[in-house]
Amino acid sequence: MTARYRCGADALTDTDTWLWLRLDAASVRDLPAGWHLLVDQTRFERIAILTVAADGVHRLVRTPAELTGRGAPGGMLKFDMHPAGREIRGLYLGFQHIDDLSLMRKIRAVGASEQAKEDARWLVLMGVFVGTLLSALLYNIVIHAGQRYAFQGWYLLWVSLAFAYGMVWTNVASFAVPGLVGPVAVRLDYVLVGLMIAAGNMFFFAVLEERLLPRWLVRGGHLLAAAGAVLGFVAATDALFPAVLTDRWLNYAVASTAIWVGLSSAVAARRGSRVIWFYLIGWGPVICVFLARLARNLGLMPQHDAVDMATFAALAFEALVLSLAIADRFRMVRRELDQARQRREIDRIEAKALRRAAHTDFLTGLGNRTAFQEAIRGMIERDMPFSLFLIDVDFLKDANDRLGHAGGDALLQRIATALSEVAQAGRDTQVARIGGDEFAMLFPGDLEQENAVAERIADLQGEPWQHMSQGRVISLSIGSARFPEDGEASEPLYQNADLALYNAKRLGRSRHCRYDPLLRILRDMQVEFTADADKALQRGEFRLHLQPIMNLGSESCCGYEALLRWDHPEHGLMLPDRFAHVLVAEKIGTRIQEHVLELALTRLRDHGDQIAMLSVNFTSAQLAGPRAARRVLDRLAHYGLSPSSLCIEVTEGVMLDRAADTILVTLKTLHKAGVCIALDDFGTGFASLVHLRQMPVDRIKIDRSFVAGLAQGNGGTLTIVRAIIGMGRGLGKVVVAEGIETEAQAELLRELGCHLGQGFLYGRAAPELLRREAAVEQPVAASTEIVPGAAPAQAA
Repeated sequence: MTARYRCGADALTDTDTWLWLRLDAASVRDLPAGWHLLVDQTRFERIAILTVAADGVHRLVRTPAELTGRGAPGGMLKFDMHPAGREIRGLYLGFQHIDDLSLMRKIRAVGASEQAKEDARWLVLMGVFVGTLLSALLYNIVIHAGQRYAFQGWYLLWVSLAFAYGMVWTNVASFAVPGLVGPVAVRLDYVLVGLMIAAGNMFFFAVLEERLLPRWLVRGGHLLAAAGAVLGFVAATDALFPAVLTDRWLNYAVASTAIWVGLSSAVAARRGSRVIWFYLIGWGPVICVFLARLARNLGLMPQHDAVDMATFAALAFEALVLSLAIADRFRMVRRELDQARQRREIDRIEAKALRRAAHTDFLTGLGNRTAFQEAIRGMIERDMPFSLFLIDVDFLKDANDRLGHAGGDALLQRIATALSEVAQAGRDTQVARIGGDEFAMLFPGDLEQENAVAERIADLQGEPWQHMSQGRVISLSIGSARFPEDGEASEPLYQNADLALYNAKRLGRSRHCRYDPLLRILRDMQVEFTADADKALQRGEFRLHLQPIMNLGSESCCGYEALLRWDHPEHGLMLPDRFAHVLVAEKIGTRIQEHVLELALTRLRDHGDQIAMLSVNFTSAQLAGPRAARRVLDRLAHYGLSPSSLCIEVTEGVMLDRAADTILVTLKTLHKAGVCIALDDFGTGFASLVHLRQMPVDRIKIDRSFVAGLAQGNGGTLTIVRAIIGMGRGLGKVVVAEGIETEAQAELLRELGCHLGQGFLYGRAAPELLRREAAVEQPVAASTEIVPGAAPAQAA
């Protein structure tokens, strides 16, 4: 039964602080004694009830602190009324400093039995509410995927706040805390509602898939969440602003949040969100109920318990559905975690494979330059004494030419296997391929152990090796240096080992050389010479000295070989072996070679009738390239010289050069034009008879080392010389012997059938021509010695 009251002009006011309502006493006439007056909870300082009955006036006044135990389920204050309804003549309800009557839902008068039924309905509803929310709370406390996610934290907070709000608003909490009724409960309700708005909003934007919503939508949602939390506290502290105003603000925050969430839900659904449908199913009823509450609070709908009961049923339903959403989200998270774990594992395997590939030479399976650099740095950091071996595979280019690149690769693999076997003899030994034909070995240990390793590597020299039925022997040039004696850092240590390797090559390859400080001094001098070479060209310090070439049969001069000299202002007249590195330098070496050719052609032009033929020893760089032959022929034409007056001498090494194919084309072009081609130092290199057959050679020059061996009675040397001469004559080539110093050598060479000869017996290299009778039977040439290694026997 509703007890109507009058307010406005009919309200009874005692002072400015009290507001009195006169209730309709006739509406309670049928109620028996012990009925209950139910008053909606609001904020006030004191509440008073005046009952005018037949036996007099009954007065009841209570402060908020004195309301303990007067809470009734459904958010009402319950006052026991002893007189029967028919005995009441007047009924008045007064409030001191009440918020506002518009914030009160209702005032009811009910009998004890009806009140019991009302309480039972609320308690059953709250039992379901409490059970559902506690289940959801405990489930989400237990469930996780290895870590707590933001959406789960916001959900747990929201469920906790919803649980507290339901317990406080309905006065169920007063069963445990009897004083939690009246104004105290109302203030706490405002705070909980504001925080529920904030937590629910934050949960919504956290539970959706990442990067699904635009950032401005997310930021707007966060701002509304903060506003709801703040307005909840503002509404609870009614001393700052009028209660009606703060209540309206909070309701507007609820409405704004609902609108913003609805807009965000539409965007999420359009972008294919899966979670949003769980959210909408759960939040749909809640939003509808809160809108109904808003309409009721704004006076747009009548007061009714169904709206309040539906609120908590909707909250319980929402908690349940959102638990399912979280479970689904966790399934997605677990799937994402599994995928991320798989990706990490794949990335780890790929990174390991890439790192192995980045540190491994694909051909040999050894470490590459990167692995070598890391290994040498590690040994130096540990201050571990070790030896560095640099091992160069000799004549790999020739192997590639003869056997194909597959053969060259097989040779590298064979050497890599052999070096790996050598490395197994020591602990922590590292072997790497650091270049096309270069290996490196890091061997920890003392000098004695280094010598043992060097001997094992030396055992590989000359080892026969076959590929596709073609046999070869292994030849290795090796340089070594020790840490810390020869270098305290990786770079100088490597440079010193490289110097030793260069020295091994210079001495004829197929050998091992240890680093010696003298090599560094010589290298420094070479650097100095390289720096001086440019000025030397400008000052005209490079000169040609001529050595006669004699016909051994008639002993007449038939040409000259010109030898390059450097008249250095500080070091005096230097032979090419002192500055050979300058001649092969990329830029200055080419300029010197061109200068030498100009000097030689000038001599031919000025003294052609005395020289007859001039031999110029060319390097690979001069003969490589498609225009190399044209340049030589153009220079001959420029000086007005016949191509037959020039003989180009090349060593066997040019056929092992990387540009051997283009060099061969150049030689054939020059030979066809009439230029004589001579193969210098025959027998000392590694060119084969196949190369001799391929090259357009007119002359074969026997190296001076074989000629010197003739005087020693060495039968082996004599046999080799006889074979060379016989082969040359059989092939129709002119045979020239170098380094003839005695008449006995000359006589023996004549008997063997050698055509021409040169050496100290006939004259040293000199700036001027030999004054002899110029009877020329075979045209020969004076050669400018551009390659390193002029023999001491030819020094002026």
